[in-house]
Amino acid sequence: MSTNDWQAEFRKVYDRGVVAWNDGRRAPQTMFDDKDAAFLATIGCTAQELFDFVDDFHRYGEPDFETTLAVAAIRRDYFLNVMRGRRTGRSVSTDDLPAKTAEVDGIAWLPRIIAKARLKLRGEMPADLMYGCGGDRPFLRKMNLDLPRFLKLVWECGDDNRRIVEAVKKSAGL
Repeated sequence: MSTNDWQAEFRKVYDRGVVAWNDGRRAPQTMFDDKDAAFLATIGCTAQELFDFVDDFHRYGEPDFETTLAVAAIRRDYFLNVMRGRRTGRSVSTDDLPAKTAEVDGIAWLPRIIAKARLKLRGEMPADLMYGCGGDRPFLRKMNLDLPRFLKLVWECGDDNRRIVEAVKKSAGL
């Protein structure tokens, strides 16, 4: 599927999610049908992940569709090119993530969002956790970053936490 084709289909699925949300179908199982979930699986996304973006946009006014698409595009590229279109079959427990108060170089939340970004890239997010949640977005704004740029940074840096930390500090002017 070409870039334009998958993006156009993603937009249609997203828009169906918006309609469902407005109709009161506010759960991943009722927001998206099997066909939508099957399409999302081809790009490394789940109904839960897209639900979270639609739900947060309606509740909090962000992230917008363009941000959602950019995050999905990075995950899709990672899924197809690094993971060769195969899921790991793993899901990490929220309890296994660094605490929200965990710090690195005096920056709270950074260890947690690094872990979340890696889980997002690998498609291992637990259903009760969102990359781009109401804690992630303000943190990244404070660091002069956004969801797609940070996700791409984590991909580019791989397991090199120090490189990620230094890039975040530089972006934030710290």
